[in-house]
Amino acid sequence: MSLLPAAVFAQRETVADINSYGTFDNWSIREIKESGVIGGGIRHLFEFYGNQEVTRTKEPFTAPEGYLWRTNNVLAVVAGVTKTNNTVFPEKRGDGYCARLETHVESIKVLGMINMDVTCQGAMFVGSLEEPIRDTKSPMSKVLYGVPFEGRPSAVVFDYKADVGHEVVRGTGFSALKEMGYPDYPELYMVLQKRWEDEDGSVHALRVGTAVCRFEENAPEWVDGYRVEVAYGDITDRPFYRDYMGLRTDPETAFYCYNSEGEKVVVQEDGWASADEEPNYLILTFLASSERAFYGGVGNVLWIDNVKIEM
Repeated sequence: MSLLPAAVFAQRETVADINSYGTFDNWSIREIKESGVIGGGIRHLFEFYGNQEVTRTKEPFTAPEGYLWRTNNVLAVVAGVTKTNNTVFPEKRGDGYCARLETHVESIKVLGMINMDVTCQGAMFVGSLEEPIRDTKSPMSKVLYGVPFEGRPSAVVFDYKADVGHEVVRGTGFSALKEMGYPDYPELYMVLQKRWEDEDGSVHALRVGTAVCRFEENAPEWVDGYRVEVAYGDITDRPFYRDYMGLRTDPETAFYCYNSEGEKVVVQEDGWASADEEPNYLILTFLASSERAFYGGVGNVLWIDNVKIEM
């Protein structure tokens, strides 16, 4: 019996799940009371599924069935202190909602104990983020970007508005905020990979397809049906190619995954696949900043609606 029908069904189901939640018309709200030592305030963490119901909890996030997306709205428990950060918000658009992603500085100040300013970038992505966050070490390893996927999409399509180009501010939490003197821009990043694991448990990948763009101009009015086509194979000699579309080889920006032994490892993107290769993994993310962790254009805002993967 051929496995093709099952593979095609799984591909269509994944695309349908991604597209159905990409309307952003339904949101859930986690209401969390932060630790008294940092003020004990009530904070809200948003995800775009559900019916605007509010859940009062300090439990780690659990995705409902079929919800393949995740925001980086996150619960952290560091040295026993409960803290939250929310950078993706629902915003009314017509009769429904859109998603608003922003880059801002999150401050934690307790006299004589804690004085931290952290630059936080709004992000929503297909994948998962482990909660609670326990520390700020190796931030890329906290997020598992992407899902298994078979198929060759033609494009990612969406509506957007943008307020971009704000100056990058470094805010690591361990030193004073520093203005870096150059602008920053939001980004769409969708790639398809062919992954495999070697006998030592390392995970490798070839880049099969690329659909990456940076929003380098303000768009105060909605741009509807914006289309970013997927380019297959090695794109380094294409007229549209920019360095930020290249392979992820820097440990500070590389993706992570679990190997077959349950160990979290870097995905080593070794090269470009042939243009006719079939992928087995999809990564899709929208970011309010294209900088590395704890750097970002404070004030950048990206509004996104009606995200759809076209096959």
